[in-house]
Amino acid sequence: MAASTLTEVARLAGVSPATASRVLNGSARKPGKDIADRVRQAADSLGYIPNAQAQGLAKSSSGLIGLIVHDIADPYFAAIARGVQEAAREQRKMVLLATTEGAPADEKEAVAAFAARRADSIVIAGSRSSRSEDQEGNADLAAELDRYCRNGGQVGVVGHPVVGATAADGYHVLPVPNEELAASLAVELAASLDDDFVIIGGPEGLFTSDDRIRGFQRGLGKAGRPAAEVLRSAFNRSGGYEAGLALAAGIKASRSEDGGTAAGSSKRICIFAVNDVMAIGAAAALRSEGLRIPRDASIAGFDDIETLRDFRPALSTVHLPLEEIGRLATRSASGAGPGAGTGDDGPPSAITGKVTLRRSTETAA
Repeated sequence: MAASTLTEVARLAGVSPATASRVLNGSARKPGKDIADRVRQAADSLGYIPNAQAQGLAKSSSGLIGLIVHDIADPYFAAIARGVQEAAREQRKMVLLATTEGAPADEKEAVAAFAARRADSIVIAGSRSSRSEDQEGNADLAAELDRYCRNGGQVGVVGHPVVGATAADGYHVLPVPNEELAASLAVELAASLDDDFVIIGGPEGLFTSDDRIRGFQRGLGKAGRPAAEVLRSAFNRSGGYEAGLALAAGIKASRSEDGGTAAGSSKRICIFAVNDVMAIGAAAALRSEGLRIPRDASIAGFDDIETLRDFRPALSTVHLPLEEIGRLATRSASGAGPGAGTGDDGPPSAITGKVTLRRSTETAA
């Protein structure tokens, strides 16, 4: 059965289509109550479904917020998405979601799609990249965002600004103190452990990973400890697992050279993985090789994702208020609160975190 049309509603109510549209699509120009009631009764009797695009034109708002994340299956992005959804609900808006695996070219396509649907604002969560393979995608994404902002769109970016974006209005950045928090983690670990440190990081040029590596190294230096070896891998659980296998092989080789396999026969290492999912992957790899945490190696992550509630031994990490980050990014993009990195909306809202040491970095028994 074909959907009822606005013209049919207007005919049944005995009004013009323009009058019916003003009633049903939320225009500021409203007819009298008797006419409005007649139009709504006609719409109900015909089962008429209002056109969202027409409503958006009438209200100068589509009621949509676009959200771009790398991977919604990753608990880090899922938590931010919950915060975005909560803020959107406060504003009586709906969230459109795009996942891009972190590719700027795919993010550009998502921005274009959201802009075509007249999204009121767009939130982008995910690490920026300066890698050569992302150069063209960065330029295209920046151009698309600038175009969107010039047409009245509002953008909220978590972490670093989009590379190359130049929009002066409608563009808001919510900084995350990754480097400072990673430095604090290193200082606290160095104070309690005599372990040699190793870092599992993402690809070089990935800003979030590089910030955390740089901060951890700075913290080790502040504590009077030598710089840690850095293993680069994919910025996900699989990358952590692959790096963990390499470290497990090194631990076993070191023990073989020492002529023993018992715990304590070689100096233990402390692994800092630059996000929790990488730490989980690395820990799984160590276990698969018969190594135990924290007996054979200690390990720490970053983010304090919800998944850690079920992880054993409990993982030391840096806690970030991920849902709050999502809420603040959404509110700043809508003008509903502070959080702008540029423009005249005031200073960015301060994102704070804290080092949380747990069983995974306790001294070996």
